[in-house]
Amino acid sequence: MPSTRHALIAGATATALLLAGCAGAGGGGTGGGDGESINVLMVGNPQMEDIAKLTKSTFTKDTGIKVNFTILPENELRDKVTQDIATQAGQYDVATIGAYEVPIWEQNGWLQELDSYADKDKSFDKADLLKPMVKSLSGEDGKLYALPFYGESSFLMYNKDVMKEKGITVPERPTWQQVADIAAEVDGARPGMKGICLRGLAGWGELGAPLTSMVNTFGGTWFTKDWKAQVNSPKFKEATNFYVDLVKKHGEAGAPQAGFTECLNAMSQGKVAMWYDATSAAGSLEDPKTSKVAGKVGYAYAPTVETANSGWLWAWAWAMPKTTKKADAASKFMLWASSKKYEELVGEKLGWPRVPAGKRASTYALPEYAKASSGFGDVTLQSIQQANPSDPGVQPRPTVGIQFVAVPEFQDLGTKVTQEISAAIAGKTSVDKALGDGQKLAEEVAKNYR
Repeated sequence: MPSTRHALIAGATATALLLAGCAGAGGGGTGGGDGESINVLMVGNPQMEDIAKLTKSTFTKDTGIKVNFTILPENELRDKVTQDIATQAGQYDVATIGAYEVPIWEQNGWLQELDSYADKDKSFDKADLLKPMVKSLSGEDGKLYALPFYGESSFLMYNKDVMKEKGITVPERPTWQQVADIAAEVDGARPGMKGICLRGLAGWGELGAPLTSMVNTFGGTWFTKDWKAQVNSPKFKEATNFYVDLVKKHGEAGAPQAGFTECLNAMSQGKVAMWYDATSAAGSLEDPKTSKVAGKVGYAYAPTVETANSGWLWAWAWAMPKTTKKADAASKFMLWASSKKYEELVGEKLGWPRVPAGKRASTYALPEYAKASSGFGDVTLQSIQQANPSDPGVQPRPTVGIQFVAVPEFQDLGTKVTQEISAAIAGKTSVDKALGDGQKLAEEVAKNYR
């Protein structure tokens, strides 16, 4: 993509940051010795909360490098990291970003390449990283611009006890209609229990992720190969109506405000019988210290309609902005946080289900992890390997992406469209109105590429 296209998001975020009156403070110095500190911005998922707890007593103790963590909910994280990196404010030395941002931001020259650091550290074993993760986090030059902390696809999680009580067998590869039928049957199976949890919280990476994966398998797409907007097309509309109806009829309480975290809590506390979301959620669900359903969850492949597979592909990964003045210390933290050694630390200190997996082949060969992930490990790995960002639907795409469209404008487009769809879930507007408005926005984006 020409750099002029990427400049659109840079200009927009720069304006937003100036209006907000934000400022950065990168800090000086290089190297990684005693008394040095780095600032790390990361999303507030369980795996990140784990590393925040473990860093001081391990990494800092061993290296003398203090790590100052800023942990934010997903939508807030995306806004904050985009503002900081796009405007080169330099407040953070490391940030968690993903497969959407990496190729775009690399072309804009915002990220430090990481191959030179990974290649020097033989214990890091770059060749052990799963190929789909490496590809999704690499630039056009083939170099890594982010190191995966954990990788994921998506699948269906369900309460095995509830299904057994109802005499229901969940297929290994269900269709969305089968899921909807099961949701109706198990809704209210226990006091206060709903049939399914699906994200209803607006955001291209919140509601937009499961919805877009559903749109793909229903036969829809955001854009055709020649950049014709398809947001109000019959297939896109069919999928969206199906999603909204399913949530309204059998979904979680407070669905318009429910994102990944809220659905994780609902499933782990036994408030919903099923949940379609990220494979990375399984580790938390199987932790008996935090989950009431540990050992009681079944896992099936992402539901389909017209496609053979529909799971998405994502990695929360460590990236280093070019603005950092502490590249050596930052790289040491990133290599440690993505290492085999760190995975073993989590397994030994916190429990093997909580290992930030989905990024290394060797993880799935560890006897301890294989035992702890016996219910979900194989499905997770197969889902990651089967995901096809270049061809996720039934028609050719103009760019890569399963649960997103890999252009800078999608961050704004996806968020605005999902705001309208979230409002439809809340009963404040209709799907037709939401997608009609979304089509106009998508057409404006398409003009930049035709």
